[in-house]
Amino acid sequence: MFASRAVELIKDLQRSDTMPPFNEDGIRQVLDEMKALYEENHRDVNATVAGSADHFNAVHLRHSALERSKRCLLAYLFTRLKCLRDMRWDFGSILPSEIRFYLCEPEVICMLISVKLEVQWFQAYSKSLGMYMHSIGRQGLDLTQNLQPPKSLYIEVRCLEDYGEIETDDGDFLVLRKNSTHFLPRGQAEPLIRQGILEHIS
Repeated sequence: MFASRAVELIKDLQRSDTMPPFNEDGIRQVLDEMKALYEENHRDVNATVAGSADHFNAVHLRHSALERSKRCLLAYLFTRLKCLRDMRWDFGSILPSEIRFYLCEPEVICMLISVKLEVQWFQAYSKSLGMYMHSIGRQGLDLTQNLQPPKSLYIEVRCLEDYGEIETDDGDFLVLRKNSTHFLPRGQAEPLIRQGILEHIS
């Protein structure tokens, strides 16, 4: 069936709770099918111009399949970009390594969008968001903090890995060692919690 592989790409995204690895093989299969449909249409249109109108319905059907495949590819890529946008707010400007591994860097993604789309888009979005946050007020405002209204300004956290020394907002220095517990300002602890360095002890 025409465009079935393109529809399968969308279904794969819907089945996954997190962003799955970029399906480069699936994209290439869809592009190969689109190229074959285009070439068949080109051949039939030339035959129609030469005097035979028998191919009109086939051309129309293949053109509809091409449009459907194109919409599915764009929906697939757009959905992944929305997921990356949400991750920027959750994890900050540095994505966890397991997420970065899933980003695409193929030579060609599709006819409309090319080289390193997801990586470049995330970097550009992160830069724009960072510039906007720095432009708010005199010292800037980190909009990624306190996405939920805080119940208290300080929280107790446990360190999940050896991280090293940090300076707190009040000028003290703390050494974050694995399994150590600390009482930190919520705004300073939340980015480290999102990165998996700390866990909130409720």
